Amino acid sequence: MLDKMKTTPELTNSRPCFKEIPEKLNEHLINLGAPHVNSFDEMLNVGLANLAKRIYPVHFQSPAGERISFKVESIWISKPQVPMDAIEVRTREIYPTDARQLHVSYGGMCSVRLSWTVNDIEKSAINMDLGEVPIMLRSAACNLHKATPADMVKHGEHDSEWGGIFVIRGNEKIVRMLMLSRRNYPICVKRSTWKDRGHNFSELGILVQTVRDDEVSFSNVLHYLNNGTARFMFSHYKRLSYIPVCLILKCLMDYTDEEIYNRLVHGYEWDQYYVSCVQAMLREVQNEGVYTHGQCRSFMGTLFRGRLYQVPEWRPDEDVTDYILKERIMVHLDNYEDKFNLIVFMIQKLFQCAQGKFKVENVDAVMMQEVLLPGHLYQKYLGERLEQWLTLGKKYLQKKLNTPDVLINSSIMYQSMRNAGGIGRAMESFLATGNVISRGGMGLMQNSGMVIMAENINRMRYMSHFRAVHRGSYFTTMRTTDARQLLPDAWGFICPVHTPDGTPCGLLNHLSLMCEISPRPDPSEVQMIPQKLVDMGMLPISARTDPEAKLYVVFLDGKHLGHIMQTDAHKIVEYLRFAKITGKMPKMMEIAFIPYRKNGQFPGLFLYTGPARMMRPVWNLKWNKIEYIGTLEQVYMEIAIDKKEVYPDFTTHLELAKTSFMSNLANLIPMPDYNQSPRNMYQCQMGKQTMGTPCLNWPKQAANKLYRLQTPGTPLFRPVHYDNIGLDDFAMGTNAIVAVISYTGYDMEDAMIINKAAYERGFAYGSIYKSKFIELDKNSYFARSPHMPELVKHLDTDGLPHPGTKLSHGSPLYSYFDGEVSTYKVAKLDEAEDCMVDSVRQLGSFELTPKRNVCITLRVPRPATIGDKFASRAGQKGICSQKYPAEDLPFTESGLIPDIVFNPHGFPSRMTIAMMIETMAGKSAAVHGTVYDATPFRFSEKNTAINYFGKMLEAGGYNYYGTERLYSGIDGREMKADIFFGVVHYQRLRHMVFDKWQVRSTGAVESRTHQPIKGRKRGGGVRFGEMERDALISHGASFLLQDRLFHNSDKTHTLVCHKCGSILSPMQQIVKRNETGGLSSTAETCRLCGDSGAVSLIEIPFSYKFLVTELSSVNINARFKLTEI
Repeated sequence: MLDKMKTTPELTNSRPCFKEIPEKLNEHLINLGAPHVNSFDEMLNVGLANLAKRIYPVHFQSPAGERISFKVESIWISKPQVPMDAIEVRTREIYPTDARQLHVSYGGMCSVRLSWTVNDIEKSAINMDLGEVPIMLRSAACNLHKATPADMVKHGEHDSEWGGIFVIRGNEKIVRMLMLSRRNYPICVKRSTWKDRGHNFSELGILVQTVRDDEVSFSNVLHYLNNGTARFMFSHYKRLSYIPVCLILKCLMDYTDEEIYNRLVHGYEWDQYYVSCVQAMLREVQNEGVYTHGQCRSFMGTLFRGRLYQVPEWRPDEDVTDYILKERIMVHLDNYEDKFNLIVFMIQKLFQCAQGKFKVENVDAVMMQEVLLPGHLYQKYLGERLEQWLTLGKKYLQKKLNTPDVLINSSIMYQSMRNAGGIGRAMESFLATGNVISRGGMGLMQNSGMVIMAENINRMRYMSHFRAVHRGSYFTTMRTTDARQLLPDAWGFICPVHTPDGTPCGLLNHLSLMCEISPRPDPSEVQMIPQKLVDMGMLPISARTDPEAKLYVVFLDGKHLGHIMQTDAHKIVEYLRFAKITGKMPKMMEIAFIPYRKNGQFPGLFLYTGPARMMRPVWNLKWNKIEYIGTLEQVYMEIAIDKKEVYPDFTTHLELAKTSFMSNLANLIPMPDYNQSPRNMYQCQMGKQTMGTPCLNWPKQAANKLYRLQTPGTPLFRPVHYDNIGLDDFAMGTNAIVAVISYTGYDMEDAMIINKAAYERGFAYGSIYKSKFIELDKNSYFARSPHMPELVKHLDTDGLPHPGTKLSHGSPLYSYFDGEVSTYKVAKLDEAEDCMVDSVRQLGSFELTPKRNVCITLRVPRPATIGDKFASRAGQKGICSQKYPAEDLPFTESGLIPDIVFNPHGFPSRMTIAMMIETMAGKSAAVHGTVYDATPFRFSEKNTAINYFGKMLEAGGYNYYGTERLYSGIDGREMKADIFFGVVHYQRLRHMVFDKWQVRSTGAVESRTHQPIKGRKRGGGVRFGEMERDALISHGASFLLQDRLFHNSDKTHTLVCHKCGSILSPMQQIVKRNETGGLSSTAETCRLCGDSGAVSLIEIPFSYKFLVTELSSVNINARFKLTEI
């Protein structure tokens, strides 16, 4: 990929080749969707097979005495196709654009092969269809898999579509990538909440996020107790259990207590405290009255028998223990001996850290984290739903086999599993809502917010979704900022610039440009690694080593392989790096060598080849080749950023580029190294809110809302990354002539003046596309009412509007015949502003009796107006305060009039020097007919950007400093000051005053308080809160205060008694008709004092009356003291 990158930007949009469809997809764009598409393909190729292998069989015994068990033998997902009963179709394949326009989900059939046995006799397997599950675009199950750009265009997609999204009910959805604890690595953690888990529990423990090959994960924790022992925690359906760790060890292996003791203290015989603790832990098991391997297994099985319904009742207690050891404890290891060795290491590490000999590790550090990929989450949830489907099938079987005379057969089995339903609707619901319904929690800390809408406001916004990683919604509620901190180990993996401000700050991050997510490796390559390590000098764990020898532990994907001598460690690490670079070992293998340091991290050589790890390429100076490194190993490596920083025989690696630590969007900021840091963060956010060109296939778009900038321009000053990702195809800004001058009073406080003539020529003209989907009942159809001749000028004979028709509020939108009431009905436009009908499409369906569906796309014109928001690419945001006549604006000697007047007071405090440079560079580029490179770190203090662009301006006949003499548009006199004048690429943001204004005189009120309701859509008011009240009090504006908080709020009239001071006791005058037909009335009377003469009306807020009523309900009487004025 690196050799195909441009080094300088070019004006390609004016060349003939600009309109040609490329032969293959841009590799920079493939990299955006790679984590999503690759993980989904991995699930299809390997994950589904692993899932079927790992799903635990369902067992039960029928009343007839038959022992029945069934399990999923295999799973497969087909490509999206037209139903077999549908005929007269052009092609049987369904494409994503069909699903978008029909407002349905893009999915393929999920099928399983169900094997079952009766009394251990194998029966013929059954194939079952479980419904259509959503398919990821461009994955191996998608009909666009491996399609060329030309094929993509043919099927209604962009030639640069990289996939990675799901189409759910017509909307594009993307599964959010989450940051999780690193899999299969024993992390020493301190958590204050762990002290509450039981008697003697401390805040220290070793946490292992154990992940199996089918992506099922559990948290196992080895807790340190204050009495010097340790408890092992595992969970079963969110219920936590704590077991003495030596009981687990004795259940795993048939070793004597002496053998277990020797293995635990090996290498730590000198540590008297640890030795005594090991003895205490072994005694703890003996105190339970269990001594042998068999007794421990039976004891543990008896203990948990009632909780584990998965193990049938006819199996012995030892099988319950086996279920726990295999399915809940260190599930990434299949061998009991490997589990034993890992737990022994965890005990040794825990007690060394408890004594303060090694540092406690930080779970919030990137070095201890990995990414939960969309394919893996999809696979997890698919497995969860399959387990629930099997459990439901068991219930239906038990209902059918409810008497001793009923024997099972294949017909009953098939019918019961059919009655259990499928998983298609559940998978669709998961991707539509982002909510996970799970009994076991799937190893996640949240059950909502897993899926987001792939908003296509503009290209930047769309791209950013694919590189976003979220720490989790749980952390948004935490008061501590530990999870939000940007730590040094995140360098090169997490962008320091691209994170939003506000609640998600530091939690929603974005991967850097060069960061890649490791795929699942070739198993054959991984299996060779242990033998190669032995050949290099590793001592296998079975080998007895000298207790005095100085050794490092060696781990491979959470499996303890053995030890290496400290003297040989650097030599072995170098050979491993050479083998990785030359392809003898997996390219994405992480070689995390943690050397011994006093009070440092626990030392060892930790090798990782598994998926979902963050990796990035650097240049290996020794072998002169690219090497991929991970987050854990980077901390202990010597990497130089520049060749000038390389120290001979010390620096081992070099960064490939100075910009590789920034994200995709941060690399699009012109010269971010010349800006104040927050301004770069603002631009990353505002770039995603810009009106631009979100798509090119407008006739086939059916999104609910799309923003379009009508006449965008290519920036004349831009980073080379802009060209590398082909952003000219989706342009999103306007080149404006900017004068930096304080002119009139309309440019104060970030406001800006727009040239009215430029506005009339279409400067920043935009429009909004809105699609409305209309579905009729089965007996109804679209038709123009013959009884309403006035509809002829609005609607065609089919009851639908003509494309290009101008509509206003209340205009007829469509007409239809309602079959329920047998009358013609007309629906009117509910939009508040004028709009045009862009397109009308009738939607088909594969149902036998389809409903009539229509999609009407409206185009709402939105020319720039006062109150609309604009921003430069340096984070200088402001609103249009006035459209000023061109004849009144200042002009240059050559007659140029600025499009935008920018206030110079915006520069000093914001320190956006890059915008100043852009003003000069844009002016020079316009003169010379070229574009200039705005990639950061290209200029230095010796070779400054100001000097370069100043000389280029001089060569074009302009002032070196970019200033010009301007003449007043009012009286024509020359201004005495030189005015900074040039071309800046401005962005029009989607925040428009028409969508924001909120005004109300009268309207709906809340029933309880009689105060105006809130909400712009409901016609509510703007809250006048405490701070606003304080401001009016400080100004002494008492009448205005009374007007806002009383007359225009909840003013009410109520009766009050002058004697008792109550507003609850007076009765209002009652007028009623007597028996003779006349009217009789009762005077206002106080029910407490019985006096009618002392009752009168007063004006009070209704909320106060409500408070008095509430107080009376708790027997508190509120009295008014009144004085006559």
